[in-house]
Amino acid sequence: MDQDKKVYGLFIDGQWVTTGTTIPVLDKFSGKVYAHVAQAEQAHVTKAVDAAQLALKTPLPAWRRSAILQQTAERLTVNKEKLGELIAIEAGKPLKDAIAEVGRAAETLRLSANEAMALTGEAVPVHAFPGSENRLAFTLRVPLGVVCAISPFNFPLNLLCHKVGPALAAGNAIVAKPASATPLIALKLAEYLAEAGLPAGWFHVLFGAGSTVGEWLLDEPRFAAYSFTGSYAVGLHIRQRVGLRKSTMELGSNSATIIHHDADLDGAARQCARMAFANAGQVCISVQRILVHRFVFNEFVEKLAAQTGELIIGDPKNPHTDVGPMINQKEAERVVAWVEQAVDDGARLVMGGTRQGALVQPTILTHVHPKMPVWCEEIFGPVVSVAAYDYLEEAIDKVNDSAYGLQAGVFTRSIDVALSCAKQLEVGGVIINDVSTYRADNMPYGGVKNSGTGREGPHYAVQELTETRVVVFNHR
Repeated sequence: MDQDKKVYGLFIDGQWVTTGTTIPVLDKFSGKVYAHVAQAEQAHVTKAVDAAQLALKTPLPAWRRSAILQQTAERLTVNKEKLGELIAIEAGKPLKDAIAEVGRAAETLRLSANEAMALTGEAVPVHAFPGSENRLAFTLRVPLGVVCAISPFNFPLNLLCHKVGPALAAGNAIVAKPASATPLIALKLAEYLAEAGLPAGWFHVLFGAGSTVGEWLLDEPRFAAYSFTGSYAVGLHIRQRVGLRKSTMELGSNSATIIHHDADLDGAARQCARMAFANAGQVCISVQRILVHRFVFNEFVEKLAAQTGELIIGDPKNPHTDVGPMINQKEAERVVAWVEQAVDDGARLVMGGTRQGALVQPTILTHVHPKMPVWCEEIFGPVVSVAAYDYLEEAIDKVNDSAYGLQAGVFTRSIDVALSCAKQLEVGGVIINDVSTYRADNMPYGGVKNSGTGREGPHYAVQELTETRVVVFNHR
């Protein structure tokens, strides 16, 4: 890639490929064009899959896959400040969070490297069955083949690594379609993988709209699996199109956090303020709904507003900024419209609710009702709604009264309350004494209901991206 020209190609079969059409990449804070990337045509999808299938004919041994991932992780670590600056520009993510994302991505690849060296099957005691006394059986974990990875704009590096790392660790080849809004960091990953020794054909990067390139990817019958992170509507469409082929779907949520009357209110308010507005609320497990015991409701809202008021809002390239712009002005307009509708319908605006361009002020609402979109749908913006409850069972019911179920947080000093929530909350993860937004990259991550299917986290994703093959010996 030539940084000076600021025009970037697709990455296909180890080569940079230019096309007749380009997509502008904007600096999300200034709104100015920062670079252009090539837009894929249908022939590029075919070419990428052809090359991926050819690469699979010469499998990479586990030690080599592990070494490539480890070396790529090292490159990310060495260049984390520069890469963080790139994410801050093209995603609008505050610089300190962008640099942290690079660190997480490196760890995701290291975890994936470890999984490449630990793929194993198990013995199956078929000899215990009458007539099988002389048989020996065991299982193998075998790669699926060519994997299609479709990743979002909000964590443009780490969420791509959560697809690429485990897929490579398992021995698959990958064709990736990162979000067109944040394509440049994906090309840096392709560059680093190649420098680390990944042969041509094993990783490809295509750009384009879901209505064109996305549909061509779904039309391609040679993909063995799809890994997607994005909206419920698109995830459902993919599942309907790909049929019986494997798919992992990490979809949306309107994640809730419960603040019980015995909670550390200062700590809870601090964490809720930070994670309701991190990345301008554009996080699948962002704190969108807070349920607070009525005994401490007013006190908590005051503390939450005070903590929120200390956040620094502005240019994401400023190392002190806490909240940057949303991905584009259209999304910012939608979020403010939802807030205004909620206020018109009776919600109380504690703070925020305005915008300048794509920069939306952190917004706190109270007195919301369950049918308001700010409560029952995924807002995916810097807005949090706070409601009161009288009994724990009521809070649990309100959390579960959702089409989504990704993660939930619970602040309490009571083991009984914590365990009751862990057992009864209908989500993929229950986080005790922290917010719903907590995620370590080695934990199983995924949801229930409309929040998706399957689990990410390298150990768990490798299982999703391999098949169990049983081998039976009849030794006479």
